[in-house]
Amino acid sequence: MAGRLLLRGMLAGIIAAALAFVFARIFGEPQVNLAIAFESALDAASGEPPEPELVSRGVQSSLGLLTAAVMYGAAYGGLFSLVFSLAYGRIGRFSPRMLSMLLAGAGFLAVVLVPDLKYPANPPAVGQPETIGLRTTAYFEMIVFSLCALTLAVLSGRVLAVRLGNWGATLCGGAVFVVLVALLQWALPDINEVPDNFPAVVLWRFREAAIGMQLVLWGSLGLVFGMMAERVLWHERGAARRYG
Repeated sequence: MAGRLLLRGMLAGIIAAALAFVFARIFGEPQVNLAIAFESALDAASGEPPEPELVSRGVQSSLGLLTAAVMYGAAYGGLFSLVFSLAYGRIGRFSPRMLSMLLAGAGFLAVVLVPDLKYPANPPAVGQPETIGLRTTAYFEMIVFSLCALTLAVLSGRVLAVRLGNWGATLCGGAVFVVLVALLQWALPDINEVPDNFPAVVLWRFREAAIGMQLVLWGSLGLVFGMMAERVLWHERGAARRYG
């Protein structure tokens, strides 16, 4: 069963990535073009020659973006299916569709929203080349710590459910997550490299598009995989009844 779910997870991830690609093309790419134009204007004003374009902008925004999105979606879809296989029947009596949407929501929260509150996505012309290593390391540390905080919150909620009931345990688990995330946000370094004259509207809309793309990806992944997983599990359950 896990193998069948893995294949469907990768397929669901590819479908979700295709939808996210369409969203990015409509809402994200115009902001990227504006940021590139700003960067080019700064280079021209300072007398610096334009950097050689190894891959054309047209390829980057179409085939390049689609390829990256599909690979990203397939990888996340495969991992998502493995987490679903481990969680199904172990963390509550949820239907496959409900569990899939809950896991997608948790993934979006821990992998995207919490890290982006500390280190939001930046368009071209924002960020210094010499701090790429620091920014990349800090961002992935935030993802790992956020996943750990979510895991601790879920485990603490399960332990407290016996004494406080599901509602009280959920509130306590949520409080644990918020406190841990707040401590992580405080402990990790702040990075502020936005140029003083960079258009605020472009920056804001780019970051909105980046979050929106991830929301489309995770939401579609949870919805599509939930439908696929339900069919697989119903088929397995029917086969068990016939041959059991």
